Amino acid sequence: MLYQFLFNGIVQGAIISVAALGFALIYNTARIFHIAYAGLYVFAAYIFWHMSVVYKLPQWIGLSAAIAVTGVLSVLVEKLVYQPMDNSKATHNSIMVASIGVFTILINLIALFWGNETKVFSAAINKVYHLHDILITQAQLIQLIVATLTIPLFFVVLNYSGYGLKIKALRDDPQLLRLNGFNPGQLRLAVFFTSGMFAALSSGLASRDIGMDPYVGMPVLLNAVVAIIIGGAGRFEAAVLGGLSIGILQALVVWQWSAQWQEAITFVLLLFFLVMRPQGIIGEKQRNA
Repeated sequence: MLYQFLFNGIVQGAIISVAALGFALIYNTARIFHIAYAGLYVFAAYIFWHMSVVYKLPQWIGLSAAIAVTGVLSVLVEKLVYQPMDNSKATHNSIMVASIGVFTILINLIALFWGNETKVFSAAINKVYHLHDILITQAQLIQLIVATLTIPLFFVVLNYSGYGLKIKALRDDPQLLRLNGFNPGQLRLAVFFTSGMFAALSSGLASRDIGMDPYVGMPVLLNAVVAIIIGGAGRFEAAVLGGLSIGILQALVVWQWSAQWQEAITFVLLLFFLVMRPQGIIGEKQRNA
């Protein structure tokens, strides 16, 4: 029984890691606490559902459409909200309030257009595979395969491509990037598009399995934020390490107690790291000025 819950935790942690990477792309580079990310996450799930269930397109086409549309919407949020505020020297708190506003607008539009009830892709029971004593559903297998392909691919791009090196430069020193002839504003648009793609991918993988309603985005955002903090803010690897840690921890909590305690234990873990190791698992301790 323990191995079953550990496997469930690894799968859940992989999905959290994908979502956390999308949030980390914005948080680490643009220094924005991107609460609108939760709205983009929900929006992507509904686009995926609409394409697959209402228009009856193959699910891979529906998910591809959701990824593309959510990427574009993420760019629009940057172009229409964040960039103008950044140009006018708005404070980080003001930008965060604006992000909350974007999130609220998106959620209300989703509820207005699609309703508040839970949407599911299919009422059919998932095909189940057996690996010794572990039961693996078809949805879990797809989630695990896609996540384990996506995450390493991201780090290959990050570490060995020109785009990835620019992302690191934008994170470390935007002014030096500008002095070397690159446009940080244009690069931010590309980063926002990539972040939207990660939001849509994680949303699609999760919603295909358990369905969605307009309010599933905020718990995912909170898990992503906790993953980044306990892993080590500023490092993209931290999002993966933190996401897997949260997924396994939540699965063990369900095994020992109840699913009702998942969020509480997650935030106990967050408080522990904030007090005992604020730099996170792999973060570097900051020197006092």
